[in-house]
Amino acid sequence: MNDGVQIPPSLVNIYKEIEDDLGIPVRRSGNLTRWAQQGVLLLNATLTVQAHRAGSHQGKGWEEFTDAAITRLAEEREHLVCILWGAYAQRKGANIDANRHLVLSSPHPSPLSAHRGFFGNKHFSKANNYLSAHNMEPINW
Repeated sequence: MNDGVQIPPSLVNIYKEIEDDLGIPVRRSGNLTRWAQQGVLLLNATLTVQAHRAGSHQGKGWEEFTDAAITRLAEEREHLVCILWGAYAQRKGANIDANRHLVLSSPHPSPLSAHRGFFGNKHFSKANNYLSAHNMEPINW
């Protein structure tokens, strides 16, 4: 999303966890281009939605597409960090080989569930430690 757009509540909680986990201040913008430039892929199961209608494009083929993308990445790459937030994401990532990749799971960062285990999961430091251990650049969150 562009700079200046109101940050969604889930992203606010992600930023809180980064600050608590890594002890660094986070730039408060919804623009995640810096993450993408470092190789971070944020992937929802459905890639489009009608405005203000969550889930409105479920069952229209996106799920098969994103399943194929996840499978292909997991098969062709080594040492991916897969962060699965929420039960739906965890089901989507159930076939990722945890012997080849780091698979981290927790509740979703939504305000409805963040206090049930998202906060304190330390996924950002775990991801960076794993990347460093495999001679890869850590993410500048």
